[in-house]
Amino acid sequence: MVRQLHEMLWYLVEAAERTTDSELSEPVEQLRGSILRILDGGVPEILASDVERVRSEVRRTLIEVSEEARGGYAAAEHTSDLHPSADLVGRDLRSVRLCGADLRGAYLIAADLRHGDLAGVDMLGADLRDARLQAADLSETLFLTQPQVDAAQGDATTVLPPSLRRPQHWLA
Repeated sequence: MVRQLHEMLWYLVEAAERTTDSELSEPVEQLRGSILRILDGGVPEILASDVERVRSEVRRTLIEVSEEARGGYAAAEHTSDLHPSADLVGRDLRSVRLCGADLRGAYLIAADLRHGDLAGVDMLGADLRDARLQAADLSETLFLTQPQVDAAQGDATTVLPPSLRRPQHWLA
């Protein structure tokens, strides 16, 4: 439960940094405060908390922040198979315009994203195992985590957000 709460905090910190809408900033801060109160309450508070309810509220808020952040990208150019939970296993996406795509929960296992610009792409929960990210720019990707990066293939030319580190196997 603690891991799940900390994971939600991670996403909410990024959401707070991404949103410019004051109507979204308030729920983000309220959720962060709520989670911190649960964690600060100790074991009894954690065990008594309704993590699923909190997760549902966080999910709804993250989707709203994602929609706002991706709003500046030409989403109309995206193909119909670029959507949340899309099955893009093994796909060559090098020639597909991905900026601003909603790939939340997508299966990108062994997908080829080399040299791609993933600015504004929502990667919340996307499966990047063995995805080819060499020379891709992930610096402005939404909700990208270290475990996702660790599971992918990349190299010294892959651009990561400042909060993430380059995996050792990328440098070998």
